[in-house]
Amino acid sequence: MMRMNDDELALRQQRLLARSSQLRLALTEQTQALAAPLAMVDRVRCGLLWLYRNPHWPLGALLVLAVLRPRRVLTWGGRFWWAWRLYQRLGKSSASNTIQSRS
Repeated sequence: MMRMNDDELALRQQRLLARSSQLRLALTEQTQALAAPLAMVDRVRCGLLWLYRNPHWPLGALLVLAVLRPRRVLTWGGRFWWAWRLYQRLGKSSASNTIQSRS
C-alpha cells in the first residue's frame, strides 16, 4: 500500500469533515419529525408526575362529582374497576406465559 502524502491526507480530511457536516444536517432534519410526539410524551409524563405528587386534587374532584352526580360516578367507577381488573388479569397471564416460554 502506498503512503499518502500530506496534501492527500489534508484533502481527505476536508472531504470527511464536509461529509460529516452533511450527515449531521440530514440527521437534524430527520429528527424534526419526532419533536412533536416526544414533546407530547414529555407533557403527559409531567402531568402524571404531578398527579402522583398531588393525589388530593383528583380525589377532591372525584368527591365533588360524587356529590353532584352520584349515579354517573358509580357507573363510570364500575367500568373503570372492571377495566382495571381485566388489565391486571391480562398482565398476570402474559407474565406467566413469558415465564413458561423461557422454561
